[in-house]
Amino acid sequence: MDLAAELGGIPGLKHLGITTNGIVLAKKLPLLKELGMDLLNISLDTLRPTTFQQLTRRNGLEKVLRSIDVACDLGYDPVKVNCVVMRGQNDQEILDFVELTREKPINVRFIEYMPFDGNAWANKKMVSYREMVGMIEARYGEGCLRRMNDGKSEVAKNFTIDGHKGSVSFVTSMTEHFCSGCSRLRIMADGNLKVCLFGPSEVSLRDAMRSGATDDDMLGIISAAVDRKKAAHAGMFELAKTKNRSMIKIGG
Repeated sequence: MDLAAELGGIPGLKHLGITTNGIVLAKKLPLLKELGMDLLNISLDTLRPTTFQQLTRRNGLEKVLRSIDVACDLGYDPVKVNCVVMRGQNDQEILDFVELTREKPINVRFIEYMPFDGNAWANKKMVSYREMVGMIEARYGEGCLRRMNDGKSEVAKNFTIDGHKGSVSFVTSMTEHFCSGCSRLRIMADGNLKVCLFGPSEVSLRDAMRSGATDDDMLGIISAAVDRKKAAHAGMFELAKTKNRSMIKIGG
């Protein structure tokens, strides 16, 4: 809470967001909203208690669903729900997730399974964007998904769906990369800057600051890192062989 209050007080800050597993969010969210937290992503890969326990190694699905409801009640619109789709584990739940959007301002973001250290990625476990769209159209009708006017730096393909209050999106990192429009920068918990989620290159902002770097120095370091960013990340099979942090260590 203290960190949210401090960040919310930064002059000129346009948005303050959080990505969370949602376990304890329901009781904290009212105050977080008062402190300026206006963007919300909740990670949820399954709607089935048994699968939830298998994937997360804990109970708590009902707490996550409660957090989603509380966010809707507090006026968050959209409430983003991130779902990494994995063949044989939760791909049969895609339509269940779409149903979450029928009556509530929920944006379900289906994410293609991506390789990171420790997640045992395999091509056969990845469900492509096109395949997911096919599943949805088979249930709701061809043309049911209507593409939204995505912003220039939007990393997802966003769609409304006929008869639904919410929306669905697809993060197509593996089959249709969006590197040319991606403006995401990540500062990790150890102070390292990462300009590409899949790139192993990092720059330590912490070390520069501790060495007495001025604001202008820091701006130069960050600008140089961005300038070195590649036009596109490697293909999925090359990424699977590349040393990188696990997603839990990267964050976001």
